[in-house]
Amino acid sequence: MGNRLSKITTRTGDDGTTGMADGSRLSKADLRFDAMGVIDGLNAHIGLLQAYLDDPKIIKQLSDIQHRLFNIGGELALPNHADIGYIAITDTDIILLEEQLDEHNDTLPYLKEFILPAGSVATAQTHIARSICRDAERTLIKLSLRDGNIRKQTLQYLNRLSDYLFVLARVVVRLDGGQEVLWQKDL
Repeated sequence: MGNRLSKITTRTGDDGTTGMADGSRLSKADLRFDAMGVIDGLNAHIGLLQAYLDDPKIIKQLSDIQHRLFNIGGELALPNHADIGYIAITDTDIILLEEQLDEHNDTLPYLKEFILPAGSVATAQTHIARSICRDAERTLIKLSLRDGNIRKQTLQYLNRLSDYLFVLARVVVRLDGGQEVLWQKDL
């Protein structure tokens, strides 16, 4: 791969626009950049989550997820991605995530109460990533409604990812030797 970012400070965005992967420019206030930003934020929070964990299998799963999120960012940066055959997320990606989710869920007791996003630092970080994933899903749905060029697999992946992160938070609290914090409606 060549030098994609040989110069970081270009000053081309000083006018309030940013370049897309296809060479076009959009306002930095465009919804597309909100979508790209929330995906980037989710990716960063998953990276932070990895730093709190010791389980190699989970760390590998999260690393794979980060790569797929980067692919989604590529899809967002190429509004004409379908025309050039760029596919960020495949049905196989969704199936793999569902299988990982089911595998983790099979280790957990049945959930009878609502849980709070707490329990340990790593657990709370997992819940932060989950909530940002829901933000990403909503933002990409808005963008899809506006532009019509977000693939259904991308939206499905984000929906499954938030479920995965919820289940993972339940796994992580146990790995940390903690307990889930149950919601107490009478407080």
